[in-house]
Amino acid sequence: MYDIEARHIIEALRSGVPSRAVGQYFSEARPRIMKEISGRLDMVREKGKSSGMIISGKYGEGKTHLLNTVFNLAHSANMVVSYLCLSKETPMDKLHLVYQKALQNLYLPGRRQPGFMQELEKISPNSPLAGEMLPFAAKNLETDKLYYLFRAYLNTEDTDEKFLLLADLEGDFVSNGSLKKIYKRIFGQTVKYNENFSKTRHCGDYVSFMSHLFTQMGYDGWVILVDETELMGRLSKKARINAYRNMARFLLPELCPETTFTLFALTSSYVEDVIEGKHDYENLETIYPISQEPARTVLDMMVKAPQLLPLTKDEITDALCKIQDFHGKAYQWTPNVSPEALAEATKSGGYLLRTKIRAAIEFLDQLYQYGKAGKTTINELGQETFEEDVPSIDEF
Repeated sequence: MYDIEARHIIEALRSGVPSRAVGQYFSEARPRIMKEISGRLDMVREKGKSSGMIISGKYGEGKTHLLNTVFNLAHSANMVVSYLCLSKETPMDKLHLVYQKALQNLYLPGRRQPGFMQELEKISPNSPLAGEMLPFAAKNLETDKLYYLFRAYLNTEDTDEKFLLLADLEGDFVSNGSLKKIYKRIFGQTVKYNENFSKTRHCGDYVSFMSHLFTQMGYDGWVILVDETELMGRLSKKARINAYRNMARFLLPELCPETTFTLFALTSSYVEDVIEGKHDYENLETIYPISQEPARTVLDMMVKAPQLLPLTKDEITDALCKIQDFHGKAYQWTPNVSPEALAEATKSGGYLLRTKIRAAIEFLDQLYQYGKAGKTTINELGQETFEEDVPSIDEF
């Protein structure tokens, strides 16, 4: 009988698409960076201190894999995790869209599927949790919209209203006027905002509200993982500077929501191609001549971001041996290939770790199917070629 989990791991590695399952089993590499990340997670959990960091690395050298490793680490520590990729639809200069994506891709500990809002249905209007969150929303945020919205959500019995208010908490914001009408229908009282809510100016309230809610629900923090950060380079000059200002909300402890840790993954070429190539320090001075913080600090963090160095020979060998073990479990066979032979078979796979892994799997596939294998070449575009006249499995 095949090992289903091992088969899943091999197929994920073969496709080159990173997965949380792979991150769970291949987590020993990058010990220096992982030690720092683990320390920051411990600070969030034990001391309630928030922070963020940026990691940088070349294409195909394991940034996404590292994010998936952190994902599993956070879940094992009873932390809520949001995993999102920046894109044209989720640009960092529009915080309300980032928040919306973070809620759509939010995973509770022990859950394989995203989703959180079902937990809100368990909160009753007179519960201790409601008694904590309503005063928090009234007094600790820039606006008091979430006080009225959350109170209305907890007390309405109208299905359509409940759906509308729930959608608002997920980032599909209801208008101020609609919320006033709902609130007055439920309580017979007129809403008097201390300031009218604007999604472009006050979305940080929602991030703060959710982070506090997670803590009060018994979770040990909120980890936000952001991939494809380099896509900010496609934004216009002003939008890019504003994206840096929004990043500061997740990176600088004095601006972060409570008990959060945010990790941004960035390609190492971003500094040369964008920050230097598009003169972002100069752009910042032009756009914000008086107050350049916090964007300048974020730029400095990007320039100094820890680099994911290529794995050492021993680290690559260890990973390949583990792949061989999973391949044997996945297909119920015993490869019996020496680490040296397996490493030699991947030399033609290019310099990227991702292509070396795929080359190793193709090599093992051939041994499993035919009892012998050619040198598998998988170039950086994923195209494969094979060379004949190489040893059979019996010769290893």
